[in-house]
Amino acid sequence: MPRRGLILQTRTQWLLLGLALLCSLVLFMYLLECAPQTDGNASLPRVVGENYGKEYYQALLQEQEEHYQTRATSLKRQIAQLKQELQEMSEKMRSLQERKNVGPNGIGYQGNKEQAPSDLLEFLHAQIDKAEVSIGAKLPSEYGVIPFESFTLMKVFQLEMGLTRHPEEKPVRKDKRDELVEVIEAGLEVINNPDEDDEQEDEEGPLGEKLIFNENDFVEGYYRTERDKGTQYELFFKKTDLMEYRHVTLFRPFGPLMKVKSEMIDITRSIINIIVPLAERTEAFAQFMHNFRDVCIHQDKRIHLTVVYFGKEGLSKVKSILESVTSESNFHNYTLVSLNEEFNRGRGLNVGARAWDKGEVLMFFCDVDIYFSAEFLNSCRLNAEPGKKVFYPVVFSLYNPAIVYANQDMPPPVEQQLVHKKDSGFWRDFGFGMTCQYRSDFLTIGGFDMEVKGWGGEDVHLYRKYLHGDLMVIRTPVPGLFHLWHEKRCADELTPEQYRMCIQSKAMNEASHSHLGMLVFREEIETHLHKQAYRTNSEAVG
Repeated sequence: MPRRGLILQTRTQWLLLGLALLCSLVLFMYLLECAPQTDGNASLPRVVGENYGKEYYQALLQEQEEHYQTRATSLKRQIAQLKQELQEMSEKMRSLQERKNVGPNGIGYQGNKEQAPSDLLEFLHAQIDKAEVSIGAKLPSEYGVIPFESFTLMKVFQLEMGLTRHPEEKPVRKDKRDELVEVIEAGLEVINNPDEDDEQEDEEGPLGEKLIFNENDFVEGYYRTERDKGTQYELFFKKTDLMEYRHVTLFRPFGPLMKVKSEMIDITRSIINIIVPLAERTEAFAQFMHNFRDVCIHQDKRIHLTVVYFGKEGLSKVKSILESVTSESNFHNYTLVSLNEEFNRGRGLNVGARAWDKGEVLMFFCDVDIYFSAEFLNSCRLNAEPGKKVFYPVVFSLYNPAIVYANQDMPPPVEQQLVHKKDSGFWRDFGFGMTCQYRSDFLTIGGFDMEVKGWGGEDVHLYRKYLHGDLMVIRTPVPGLFHLWHEKRCADELTPEQYRMCIQSKAMNEASHSHLGMLVFREEIETHLHKQAYRTNSEAVG
């Protein structure tokens, strides 16, 4: 064992020495490139027999200066990358040494040789060899193909469509925008400063100068990601006055898995204060309390319910439902707050959050038409942390059961409708109303903005407050959270434009594309069935 440790230490020292020498060599090359020319007899290139004015030489000098600046930037980036690789390799070697020192009863993640390679560069090239970059892979069906998404300098054309994504859009997310800019710059670096093994020759412009490509020469690019290997980029460049294209293939390999942290989370005593703003809708509240009794009272048992009711009409019915459920189950952890004013969801949640007077608590902002499971409540506890994280789950919104189950005599019970299928519902990724967050974070950020008018706007403003702050926002679909369908009414008081948008929203929540299509072409389908029946009867008589 000591001999193996000595060998590993020796290899580590030689590897660090080699990387240090490589950094020194790159730095020396950088100094040579950036050093000014000392040859006083050197002259600017020109074609014999032709005269050029002052503007030509100024342009040529500027072009040469831009070239050297580009080269200097490239070398600086390479030096930074080498320093980073040196640091990562040192940390990896230190981690390997620590693993060697762990006894047989030690606890820790043990990676295989592929996950902890001795040569980082060799591993990165191995990732490229394993990916479908140069050679195609045999696939079992058309579903096995990993599609590319294409992009230009300004736009991205994507296949994976969510409700908030468009077939053609500008990369608004900073990480995606920075990624594509970095890729184009790397492609230009490859073209303008080719290696010896690149299959290209230095081209000259019409005046004999070296041909330099810039971002305006970028035509289009494609990229796709193999989740376990890396991201492949195909880039195409072309000068306006030339016929040939320049093609560059780049690959961003994924490195080995690295542990960030490992911790134990105890949620056995974590109470959730479920806050529900409500006005009328007593039948929906009865359905909500049925689910609340089964999940929160009988299963979870670590829940406090706060109902903020607006108005007087229906208040007695709500009290009766609460008393019936709580007395039957001997449950007393609830608060009913009555506000004699017009319904405002943000106002109700603000009041509900401040009605709690027992210190810190995890809050779940919920609507009366939401169905949740006990597993979701645990997800709520696991993904929210005071001063660090807030949880914004994406709800699965169910379509109109009368359309989804039109071939049945009547829709099945609600519990049987809770399935994740494209014809039963969709992920409501444009909604931000359901959220888990601690009371201290909610109060620190200022709660809901009461100046926001109209339905739903206060949710987005609160979401943006967290995005602009230091807390991490966890946004993900969760299987145990459903939005039950209810009829959406478009008021006559709306303007024609508002009414059109309301109808579009109603259609989106009513049924899937295929079911709506069947409704639109219902008469055509019935006509076809009548023709088929007539033809069958005619053949039988004949």
